[in-house]
Amino acid sequence: MLKDKIIVYTSGTFDMFHFNHLKMINYARSLGDILIVGVSTDELVASYKEKPIIPFNERLQIIESLRTPDIVIPQRTLDHTEIVKKLNIDAFVVGDDWVGKYDYLKALDVQVFYFPYGSGVSSSSLKKTIHDSYEKSLLKERQSKPEIHPS
Repeated sequence: MLKDKIIVYTSGTFDMFHFNHLKMINYARSLGDILIVGVSTDELVASYKEKPIIPFNERLQIIESLRTPDIVIPQRTLDHTEIVKKLNIDAFVVGDDWVGKYDYLKALDVQVFYFPYGSGVSSSSLKKTIHDSYEKSLLKERQSKPEIHPS
């Protein structure tokens, strides 16, 4: 705590920014006085899953454009020990797809909250929907073209 201020940290890839991202950031904001949001770098994300579609600098600017965060920073590692110590973090919020992964922060007197995304939208589901729609339109286009027979 910094002069009676509760500092909350949340982070994510925030690829193809959507409503569940916004809900988690707003939830994190509701837990304290100062909200710091970490945006995962392309290199970090590529170390554990497919590289984001939206480049890091653009994802960072999207999060910076929100009213909710007080500070937006790059996130370069999944180990949050150093950031928690350097920034005096009191609470940490992450999506419930990471349940248990950050329990080690509790030993640093950090409250850890796993935000329940529920069955709503995700970047992965958006990518799949876009891909499937594109495949469907290509198939439809191929089927609608008349065959040209040489004379």
